[in-house]
Amino acid sequence: MNRSIALIFITILLGCQPEKKQDEADTPELKSNPVQKESTKKKTILFFGNSITAGYQLDLSEAFPALIQERLDSLELGYRTINAGLSGETTASGNSRVDWVMKNPMDIFVLELGANDGLRGISTDETRKNLKSIIEKVQKKYPKCKILLAGMMIPPNMGQEYVNSFQKIFPDLSKEYNIPLIPFLLDGVAGNPELNLEDGIHPTPEGHKILAENVWQILAEML
Repeated sequence: MNRSIALIFITILLGCQPEKKQDEADTPELKSNPVQKESTKKKTILFFGNSITAGYQLDLSEAFPALIQERLDSLELGYRTINAGLSGETTASGNSRVDWVMKNPMDIFVLELGANDGLRGISTDETRKNLKSIIEKVQKKYPKCKILLAGMMIPPNMGQEYVNSFQKIFPDLSKEYNIPLIPFLLDGVAGNPELNLEDGIHPTPEGHKILAENVWQILAEML
């Protein structure tokens, strides 16, 4: 085959490539982190949480799920992370939204919810029930999917009895469902003005680096 014929043949092949459908694009709630390299062969780690996971007021690349992706890539591990964080999410709204999120297969599900329940004084029985429902939905649809639960704490001004009841939720669920637990996602960040935005609640980029380390300590054992 001479050069002219070869060029014509290649042009025809390129022109026959199918167009990507509109519904195949990433949605606002399921964002593949910008630092990742797309690959259909990679396993999926889905981070399902609230504004902490979403990286409130930060660029998506500065949130801890993206930093986890950077670590995975540096170690040449075949995983891609998806940030499914949504600001303002409670365990109740998360329990409703997770059905839609689970339309896409996943290998590891990182559950980070509960903080907004605590700040609003929602019954700890309600929070526990919603988290149990989310865990069971994931286990039912994807039995082989590993689940990682992120523990959370709330300020003492909510009352000691409520604080104690809230903090027990996460280790109790970890034990009941035999799933790994990050004892306190915000360990080393909460209460430090230098690592939080002006609201005193949401981590800065430096704070998210610490969150990523807190997550990695447990996640690394699951990969």
